Amino acid sequence: MRHTLPLAPQFYVTAPQPCPYLEGRMERKLFTALQGDNADKLNDSLSQQGFRRSQNVLYRPSCAECTACLSARIDVSAFSPSKSQRRTNNRNTDLEQRATSPWATEGQYELFRIYLDSRHADGGMADMDVFEFAAMIEETPIRSRVIEYTEKDSRKLVGVSLTDVLSDGLSMVYSFYAPDAPQRSLGTYMILDHVRIARESNLPYVYLGYWVQGSQKMGYKSNFSGLEVYLGGSWQKMRDPEDFKPNTHPLSTDPIAEQVANISLPDTRPTR
Repeated sequence: MRHTLPLAPQFYVTAPQPCPYLEGRMERKLFTALQGDNADKLNDSLSQQGFRRSQNVLYRPSCAECTACLSARIDVSAFSPSKSQRRTNNRNTDLEQRATSPWATEGQYELFRIYLDSRHADGGMADMDVFEFAAMIEETPIRSRVIEYTEKDSRKLVGVSLTDVLSDGLSMVYSFYAPDAPQRSLGTYMILDHVRIARESNLPYVYLGYWVQGSQKMGYKSNFSGLEVYLGGSWQKMRDPEDFKPNTHPLSTDPIAEQVANISLPDTRPTR
């Protein structure tokens, strides 16, 4: 029997589990598979609606009683570095950037392990082995790049970003860096460099993943000017983070059926 992929994406919901960002809350995700000939179109469309990619899956928070996780992106045209961010750029002029195809290396995995053990030892990736790491980097059905940052003199690898190239921007899928150089502020620097790359490529946005108010791990994203968050079906400019306090009312999240019905899917009909 011949099996074919469904014509339209099928959406599913994960079982509730403890939130990795806010203590005492439960998380739930709405997700769909990213596959087939129209994977690029689907990724573009759903990224513009607050979804994120993880290997061959696109997902978006759909927590029953919390709206703290908001997809965030930088409007490149509205971005202007702060004094602190300009200093960060100046502190990293000795770094060399190189973009390659999504292929995992031993050096990347070594840096990844050091980063996790220092910053996220109790996180969901803490037990990821080299094969799972390779899958995270290499299993992508769309146009992706690995952007490496190395010290020019020593050739030491200090930062890596797995980045998707969308029709309207760059999506920083996952980044990690050397934790023994806090003076460099490498996490901030890699975002600043992606803004530069996007501007040079005439791409309007840099997608940063989720901003979570109240989370030390994710709250730093509000430090970037030109930030927008996806809320209530549209992107909204962030002027004051206090304007986006999470709603924890039991009715704060639409039922799954309504969420799915309101998702706009790309036109994948063949052109004549």
